[in-house]
Order: sequence, then structure tokens, then C-alpha cells
Amino acid sequence: MDIKRSGSQPSAKGQADYFTGTVRIDSLFEAHDPARTSGASVTFEPGARTAWHTHPLGQTLIVTAGSGYVQQWGGQIQEIRPGDVVRIAPGLKHWHGATATTAMTHIAIHEELDGKPVDWLEYVSDEQYPN
Repeated sequence: MDIKRSGSQPSAKGQADYFTGTVRIDSLFEAHDPARTSGASVTFEPGARTAWHTHPLGQTLIVTAGSGYVQQWGGQIQEIRPGDVVRIAPGLKHWHGATATTAMTHIAIHEELDGKPVDWLEYVSDEQYPN
């Protein structure tokens, strides 16, 4: 058994290569062989968002605070709020983040395939993001 105490791991800033705006990532748990699932609490400040990306084995988002958006490639932008659970299918190109005026926090859970949980793509443009 392993207990990670709250506050025992430092927060990380979302890398500019993968995020627009201010994003804080707090690791909750990491994959340890033979398991391949990891999770993090991710907070997006107003207007912050991921770049377009895919997950080889999919992703689950559990919204815990604020309001935000999620969109799959070619689909409508969906608003998400606390208590919403978003299941993203393997390989589905998508993005997620806060609304323009409200921060949003979600727990992100995904699995690694060959040590890789995500494939990052291009930024979500200002024209693609609702203002």
C-alpha cells in the first residue's frame, strides 16, 4: 500500500508546448507496472485550454470545479460543469479547458500505451475557441 499525502508533491505548470494560458497540474497517481493508469487534477484559469490531442487508450475527465469546454474534432463545443464525467474514446482528437470567464478544474485519468499516454497536436486557435 502507498499513501500519497495531500501537498506532498509539487504542482507543475502546464507546458506552453501543450497549453494556451495558465494551467496548473497536480499529479494524483502515476502508473506503476503492471498498471498503466495515471491521474492528475488539472486547473485551467479563464481562457486556458489544452492543444488538440489524442490518447492511445482514451481518457476520462471528472469536472470538480468551475465551468469549461470540451470538443472533439469536427464536433460541437460542449460546456462541462462540476459532477460531469467525460469519456474520450481512444484516438479521438479533442481539446478541453476553461471558459473565457471562469476557471475549471478536472481530474484527468488515462492509460499509457508503450509508455505514452498522449499525443499532442496543434494549438486550439483563437478562432476555434469560444469567446
